[in-house]
Amino acid sequence: MRSVTLERDIMMHPAGSCMVSFGNTRVICTATIENDVPPFLKESGKGWLTAEYGMLPGRTGGGRKRRDGIKKDGRSTEIQRLIGRSLRAAVDLTRLGPVTVFIDCDVFQADGGTRTASITGAWVALYDALAKLAEQQGQAGPEYYIKGQVAAVSVGIVNGQVVCDLDYEHDSGACVDMNVVKCGDNLVEVQGTGEQGTFSREELNQLLDAADRGIGEIYRIQRESLGI
Repeated sequence: MRSVTLERDIMMHPAGSCMVSFGNTRVICTATIENDVPPFLKESGKGWLTAEYGMLPGRTGGGRKRRDGIKKDGRSTEIQRLIGRSLRAAVDLTRLGPVTVFIDCDVFQADGGTRTASITGAWVALYDALAKLAEQQGQAGPEYYIKGQVAAVSVGIVNGQVVCDLDYEHDSGACVDMNVVKCGDNLVEVQGTGEQGTFSREELNQLLDAADRGIGEIYRIQRESLGI
């Protein structure tokens, strides 16, 4: 795996913020809490969590890339839905009360694994935001709302070898590419594709084993960053 670092409280105003680095991939993740819920949750007593993802100009080589407009491209929409699903798996929405947690992930340097880095950093920002919500609501701590720790990593088969945490060079040459998201010991999502070939059930197991080891290391780094 590449070096994974997490820097908390990088912004003044959001309830939680974190800059996450997976090697040369860097993402700013924030968590903002507003006292409102979507119309479908009005009068339910439940809260909500949603996410947005974007890539800033200058995040890759080869000249300036256009900023996401009001209508995001299909890739960004897919990734922000993945981030939202992943973090909702970690939160007991019935305990939040009538609030919405907005997660924003902005990639300012991309070298592969932007979605997995976003999920990993966003969980840290979410934890800090829920710590503040717990203080406001008179709860013991963020654990009151949180059902599990969430992290993600990419794995793949490159030149016949299983690789964990693919950078752009690995990703562009991978025969098989997979993103794995976990909440605690359980899987939240597995996105696997034979980019330039097929893969066997045995290879699938090897990829998942590599993801388990990688996510276990990321969990350790998250806990160390949060001091828990």
